[in-house]
Amino acid sequence: MPTLNKIRTAISSRSGRIPTDPDLRRLRTALTLFFALDGLLFAGWVVRIPAIKEQTGASAGDLGLALLGVSAGAVATMTVTGRLCRRFGSHPVTVAAGVLMCLGIALPSFAHSALALGLVLLVFGVAYGGLNVSMNSAAVDLVAALRRPVMPSFHAAYSLGGMLGAGLGGLIAGQLSVTRHLLLLTGLGLVVSVLAGRALLSRPAPVVDRVAPAKEPGAKPAGNRRGLVAVLGLIALCDSYGEGALADWGALHLQQDLGARAGLAAVGYSVFALTMTVGRLSGTALLERLGQTRTLVAGGATASLGMLLGSLAPTAWMAIAGFAITGFGLANIFPVAIGRAGELAGPGGVALASTFGYGGMLLGPPAIGFLAEWFSLPTALTTVAGLAAMAALIAYGTRNMVRAAAR
Repeated sequence: MPTLNKIRTAISSRSGRIPTDPDLRRLRTALTLFFALDGLLFAGWVVRIPAIKEQTGASAGDLGLALLGVSAGAVATMTVTGRLCRRFGSHPVTVAAGVLMCLGIALPSFAHSALALGLVLLVFGVAYGGLNVSMNSAAVDLVAALRRPVMPSFHAAYSLGGMLGAGLGGLIAGQLSVTRHLLLLTGLGLVVSVLAGRALLSRPAPVVDRVAPAKEPGAKPAGNRRGLVAVLGLIALCDSYGEGALADWGALHLQQDLGARAGLAAVGYSVFALTMTVGRLSGTALLERLGQTRTLVAGGATASLGMLLGSLAPTAWMAIAGFAITGFGLANIFPVAIGRAGELAGPGGVALASTFGYGGMLLGPPAIGFLAEWFSLPTALTTVAGLAAMAALIAYGTRNMVRAAAR
């Protein structure tokens, strides 16, 4: 093929030299720490929402509006962050967003009204959205440099950080005030940001030099690539819809519909989160064995079957088993979709797919609520199975177009 040598991915650096293997290992460690920090901080904030509600005196409705600040800040920032990564590089943007998130998590403890809380959560959301896009963009380039599908391992670090943040928050919630707890997270986060940030800033960042597709004979036009990135974002949305739905409604389903006690109901989401983490830890081996398309299809099919069991099972323990299967199935869909988007379109692709994915996290809980009111909660939860199956079908249906565009 005459254009084969022109359509390639060359790994280089802004300093003009290719990073050595030790450099790549240090970069991987540093990025892993940022992913874990992201999960730790976000979970640490979430477990203190009840105390923040009491502190601000907000009603349930006012608190819901204030919490939209996180979502609004994140979504508004994601596309901008893609441009910043192209302009300044993903490493400096990752460090800056990480520091801002560490500082932003302390702000809610100083809010004493719902309005003030909403405004400071905008800042927190900006940092959260910026960090997610920039560190995923950096991870995409590092995966290309390593030539191994290690993207799921970064997201496993996020899951582990979230479990640690939630567990730590639960242990110290009764011993430390909200202010001291969040300031503790700020201090810990800044230490991690400085240590990991030095590694990111002091070593050359692998950059994928992509030839503009519209200028290459026979290559996919840029518009087609953007369309494929949007499709990958839709796959990420299907995944995160399920994550958001189970986080907010899984325990209630076990308690309300299946008569589980509060402790057992709480176990349901914990098992889901655990199997998702285990699935991501084994994601690299799975990708090396099955490839991206088969991993997406198998994951979507597994999650669909698991969620049908989880939503329609007659007993709590059977439903929890369904949640566990769902966690395994959903584990690698989001990382693979984001990684593919980055391969096709760089930071801009990561930004677009992440915006879709984050939209799914926002869409899931309220959609389940409306459907539960119209029909029933078990029926509403079957939509998670439907979207997981849709992710598998989309991945299979677009496999040849994505491969051709990536080539």
